[in-house]
Amino acid sequence: MDRFTVAGVLPDIEEYFQIGDSSSGLLQTVFICSYMVLAPVFGYLGDRYNRKWIMSSGIFFWSAITLLSSFVPQQCFWALLFTRALVGIGEASYSTIAPTVIADLFVGDFRSRMLSIFYFAIPVGSGLGYIVGSKVTDFTDDWHWALRVTPGLGLVAVLLLVFVVPEPPRGALERRSERALVHTSWLTDVKELSTNLLFGIITCITGFLGVGAGVEISKRYRKVNPRADPLVCACGLLGSAPFLYFAVVTAEASSIASYVCIFMGELLLSLNWAIVADILLYVVVPTRRSTAEAFQIMMSHLLGDASSPYLIGVISDKIRHSRPDSYLAEFRSLEYALLICCFVGALGGGAFLATAVFIEQDRSKAEHYTQALTEADEPILVPKAGRSVKLPVASVLI
Repeated sequence: MDRFTVAGVLPDIEEYFQIGDSSSGLLQTVFICSYMVLAPVFGYLGDRYNRKWIMSSGIFFWSAITLLSSFVPQQCFWALLFTRALVGIGEASYSTIAPTVIADLFVGDFRSRMLSIFYFAIPVGSGLGYIVGSKVTDFTDDWHWALRVTPGLGLVAVLLLVFVVPEPPRGALERRSERALVHTSWLTDVKELSTNLLFGIITCITGFLGVGAGVEISKRYRKVNPRADPLVCACGLLGSAPFLYFAVVTAEASSIASYVCIFMGELLLSLNWAIVADILLYVVVPTRRSTAEAFQIMMSHLLGDASSPYLIGVISDKIRHSRPDSYLAEFRSLEYALLICCFVGALGGGAFLATAVFIEQDRSKAEHYTQALTEADEPILVPKAGRSVKLPVASVLI
């Protein structure tokens, strides 16, 4: 909600600071870049320290900076960019860790259901961000007040985290013994995670129904095909691309057709949100999950929305400058620039198809590794240079 409140009042921000599409797109880019860069830092901390207090501190900082950004004076657009970059710190501290807490509270299909509830925050929050941002601005006749709504909700979230949410032991529900999992070094974590396919496309707006539908479809299909999760994600992205394309190109001719295509495109896009998180959690051992979440966030944003708002804004400005200055020229420039997203979505679908080739092997390795560490008191076999070498469990941990 906080992220998309700015999008809901973007025309007012452009008018207030006298900026173009490229500069307004930069607001999202600086946020995503700080979010992306700092996600691995909080992933490291989340795998080793108290997750509850990291999340609480991050949300408090996030809310305070958002409130501060609403007081930026007209001549200081740079200050608004700076505060949006700082907001990325707070979101990185929360988003990388929260799914791992859910993973340690639930297992199996019930975990998938809980993750789907958690990721409802994406479509619902996105929609509320647009609605609240625009309506509060209409009511107060001042866009600054739109940025003063979510800090109060952030304070409520902090209180709930402190007094309601527990700090569960990492991997407790997945262990067959009381023996605790031991951390490996961060470099070892990164090396091991690099062997897993961690591809996922994080979209900006999804549909409420799509998140739940994705989980249900995947759960049922998984009974007959162990590769169901990445295949459902691939179908969602590949299927959404043509709908989103026609949503853009039919917007001028028929608003009804455009809205139908938008609905179908968002529905299909939303299939992957909870499933991607579930894939990540079951191909990674419990002591590395926050780090894995962090790198998944970093890579998906690096390959997508870190640069796309600014890039689309630049393309839009270039197209507009080559045409007469009019409302139609402004519409066409943004229309042509946005079409890039449809083709990138299709590439993401291809990445999920590639994931389906390796998903069974990666999951089996993660399960075997976890069980071996908690059950075996005798040497275990570790593949090395084409042969199996017996090593003590302690040396594997090191």
